[in-house]
Amino acid sequence: MDNRSEVREFLVSRRAKISPQSAGLPAGTNRRVPGLRRTEVAALAGVSIEYYAKLERGALAGVSTGVLDAVARALRLDDAERAHLFDLARAANGTSALGPRRTRSRQWTPHPSLQWTLDAVTAGAAFVRNGRLDLLAVNSLARAFYAPLYADPQRPPNLARFQFLDPASHRFFPDWDLAADVSVAILRVEAGRNPHDKGLHDLVGELSTRSDAFRTRWGAHDVRHHGTGTKDFHHPVVGDLTLAYEGLEMASEPGLTLTIYTAEPGSPSERALRLLASWDPQRNDRSLAGASTDHRG
Repeated sequence: MDNRSEVREFLVSRRAKISPQSAGLPAGTNRRVPGLRRTEVAALAGVSIEYYAKLERGALAGVSTGVLDAVARALRLDDAERAHLFDLARAANGTSALGPRRTRSRQWTPHPSLQWTLDAVTAGAAFVRNGRLDLLAVNSLARAFYAPLYADPQRPPNLARFQFLDPASHRFFPDWDLAADVSVAILRVEAGRNPHDKGLHDLVGELSTRSDAFRTRWGAHDVRHHGTGTKDFHHPVVGDLTLAYEGLEMASEPGLTLTIYTAEPGSPSERALRLLASWDPQRNDRSLAGASTDHRG
């Protein structure tokens, strides 16, 4: 991926989202661009228009943390967007001068103790994913929960590919648009961290070619942190589920995230998870595939 292009499009897209009024500037007339002008961002950041124009052309190599912070404040970036800007600068520098770069692109196999840890979680779906949304390691409940992703044994399970290329995802995610936004935002974060990851490049190319919904969202350059919250699902075996999730960055494996889905104690969702824990997805893959086909919509 072209880092300069990524930088340019990200900064332009953030600038377009800020109205002059919200930045405390006069709206004026005859504005040819949405949001702020380059001159206005430069003034708010305390840098020259020439220097900011250089940054917006994608030249982040060598930029200081002070300037990045000033630009982030001028563009009113949230925590996820600010982190993304710093990741783009790290990639441009090719060093860790702006802090540690947390990436992982090589093939990875979970060590036995990690699998033991996942298997020790019996009341929740626990899994490890990378920034490309590949499922790398799962416990038995996560395997059952994400059984639709394992329907094609020829391809490794990937949440983004399932989201945008499998019609069954519209049934699995009742709020499909929100789930799609989150998936693309996570991929955008990973693109900033590791723009030369061939696996990510291939995935984005595949999804952009085959999905208009993905291509539109990718062009928006939205990023977000995805650490905790609740989600709704419709599982083809146990039906509706409302689950809380916690995503934990793995200190021993930079770039990987351990996520656990759990249900409120005593809730219908907890009873559904218990039922799902007793279901053998590998024995029932064929019937599940049939159920997924019947519920496309």
